[in-house]
Amino acid sequence: MTGIDIAVFTAYCLLIVGIGLWVSREKEGHQKNAEDYFLAGKSLPWWAIGASLIAANISAEQIIGMSGSGFAVGLAIASYEWMAAITLIIVGKYLLPIFIEKKLYTIPEFIEHRFNTTLKTILAIFWIGLFVFVNLTTVIFLGAKALDTIMGTGDGSLLIYALVGLALIAAAYSLYGGLSAVAWTDVLQVSLLVLGGFVTTFIALHNITPEGGIFNGFAHLYDVAGEKFHMILDRSNPEYANLPGIAVLIGGMWVANLYYWGFNQYIIQRTLAAKSLKEAQKGIIFAAFLKLLIPLIVVIPGIIVYVLYMQPEGTAQIPGIFDVFTKADGSVNYDNAYPWLIKVFLSPGFKGLVVAALAAAIVSSLASMLNSVATIFTMDIYRPYINKNATDKQTVNMGRITAAVALVTCVLVAPQLQNVPQVFQYIQEYTGLVSPGILAVFMMGLFWKKTTTQGAIYGVLSSIVIALLLKVPSLELPFLDQMYYTLILTIVIIAGVSLTTNPADEDPKAIHTTASMFKTGPAFNIGAYAILIITALLYAIFW
Repeated sequence: MTGIDIAVFTAYCLLIVGIGLWVSREKEGHQKNAEDYFLAGKSLPWWAIGASLIAANISAEQIIGMSGSGFAVGLAIASYEWMAAITLIIVGKYLLPIFIEKKLYTIPEFIEHRFNTTLKTILAIFWIGLFVFVNLTTVIFLGAKALDTIMGTGDGSLLIYALVGLALIAAAYSLYGGLSAVAWTDVLQVSLLVLGGFVTTFIALHNITPEGGIFNGFAHLYDVAGEKFHMILDRSNPEYANLPGIAVLIGGMWVANLYYWGFNQYIIQRTLAAKSLKEAQKGIIFAAFLKLLIPLIVVIPGIIVYVLYMQPEGTAQIPGIFDVFTKADGSVNYDNAYPWLIKVFLSPGFKGLVVAALAAAIVSSLASMLNSVATIFTMDIYRPYINKNATDKQTVNMGRITAAVALVTCVLVAPQLQNVPQVFQYIQEYTGLVSPGILAVFMMGLFWKKTTTQGAIYGVLSSIVIALLLKVPSLELPFLDQMYYTLILTIVIIAGVSLTTNPADEDPKAIHTTASMFKTGPAFNIGAYAILIITALLYAIFW
């Protein structure tokens, strides 16, 4: 990187930290309380919620990991994004009204409302472990790996420095400011992310043909790698195990997306901080529209690198490209795709902008997850068990300490991921061991009044056993199919136990809903129909 790149990147770091500290400053005469720190004072407008949802979601595992999967799989990996747009509509219409009506701080808190404190505590501990050892660790590792490739030689010599640097930037404002600092800086971060992503894609498309031009580049991409533009893979495709054909539309993808967007603390926490339900729902629709754009800036770059990598000798093959993507054991290092593209195609200034955008995505997700770990530990473990009479000051300080401990832990664990081939698929597969059971418990608890606490506990514990059994190699089940079957079998177990342990028509803690709870405004309805039509057209075109 040149001096101007470093200047742009440094300016970004200072700007983000400055904004984060400024928006979260304590007003004169007002002591920051739990609602201020963990829910931004319930003051977020729709555009801040939508931007913050995307900034929390799109991080290193998306940009680096999905670009790597774009290289390996092609456009089919975009199903995670386009199906998420539809999932967000479901969350906004059917889940948010219940969560906001219950005035929740955390998702485990809903479990206490519907079932009991023991199950809530079990799930709270589980989520803290998942966030720290899977989510936070993979985000910071992939981010550091990308910066090592762009700023250094890609041999890992800068990895530790990048890990520490990213951690310090995230800590500088998120530990002090809480969700308010995270959400308001996310508005700038997602703008930079989208701008930097489009710059990278368009410049790369312009440069992959001698004629130049974005449309020429896309046409060349489609002509040379047409097989990479199929959304529904057949069994002959080597990546079928990761994206099992039509089951992507009607099977396990729904499990992954509903769990992630509906019951994931660091995602749903933004909507709980909205000014009102209507504002939260408009924010959801804004985020869904942005999700439709994400494949253009995270998947297409991976396909571009695939085309360049496969150029036959004697053509415009880029010298040394095989060395960049070949590991010591001869396998392909897919996750180098996006960092390499930045390094090769972007001119000074633009490179600094895109590296800043990449750092923005990483830092915003780190900050979001840290705040959610702090929220769950403080509200679901510290206050109920450790200090029942905690003051607002003690609560906020415990949140900051928790976030700091989580950050140090993930920095220490992250280097262990260096031998994982596709980190995005790694996240999906190992989260998939537990997400079907948790989704089953939530869905049954929300929408079937007869569901009992005993049924929920048996269901969530047996789901892990079922998920492990379905991983037996002789079954040859793609992991998305494993998730789908685990969900169905867990629902059957919950229903069976509930029917045999609850003679009444409904459980005493059943959720009571009315049709009026699920009525949505014109803005949400129009946006939802537009998203459904656009998604259907995209699948029809790229089937």
